[in-house]
Amino acid sequence: MFDYDMESLDIRKIADSGQTFRMSFDAERSLPDAEVFRCIAMDKQCFAGEGRVWCPDGDDAFWKNYFDLETSYEGFISAIDGDDEYLKSAAECGRGIRILRQDPWEMLITFIISQRRSIPSIKTCVEALCTRFGTFVSGGDGADDSGFYAFPTPAQLAEAPLDQLGCCSLGYRTEYVYLAAKAVDCGSLDLKAMQNLSDTQLLETLMSLRGVGPKVANCVSLFGFYRIGAFPIDVWIDRVLKEHYPNGFPLDRYKGFAGVMQQYMFYAARK
Repeated sequence: MFDYDMESLDIRKIADSGQTFRMSFDAERSLPDAEVFRCIAMDKQCFAGEGRVWCPDGDDAFWKNYFDLETSYEGFISAIDGDDEYLKSAAECGRGIRILRQDPWEMLITFIISQRRSIPSIKTCVEALCTRFGTFVSGGDGADDSGFYAFPTPAQLAEAPLDQLGCCSLGYRTEYVYLAAKAVDCGSLDLKAMQNLSDTQLLETLMSLRGVGPKVANCVSLFGFYRIGAFPIDVWIDRVLKEHYPNGFPLDRYKGFAGVMQQYMFYAARK
């Protein structure tokens, strides 16, 4: 168990920020004045809220890294152009959002699934995939209902029949998920080695996969490889750019951390 600064880490905002789909409000553990969220990543889970994170398996180090607690986001906010009223407002709206340090494999499959879907729909598909193909993990805290299904491994999805994958409501994305799993499982796509690629090389390698275009590749780079200079453009960001940056967003000004600005913009646009 460890504490965190609620001003710099807002669990509810992160749960709504579109970067993770296994973080959900825990009604049973919450109180009227104290919200608690259940967070699942890979084969681990924690419960977080009201300035405290508790981990049934005691792996505090994993979750401190996951929530990117060693990074100062005030430095990013202070770098915003003083004349950019929209971005200053968006950053204030999204204050407390951090770029989670998530697993590249989980993000690859998750964002392939995310194409042309709403956040609730993505969450439903991801949970169906985990329940059907993932390994059950005991909650570890003595609570009968705290067990969960880990995110499926590349082998578990690569060995899954296409018709069973399709039962998870993946639609046309079924084949993309299967091919990605096969590539990672057989080693033709080495996610660990890709950590050493440049940002440009990383995007190119990800887009070599069928079903992975610029938006998905940028999302995987940002949320799976912690390349916080990546700037995914989805329907929400496209609207923001057209309304507030008709001449283009000043990526050069925010080089190296444009992805943080993207998250503030995305969250503010949806709110």
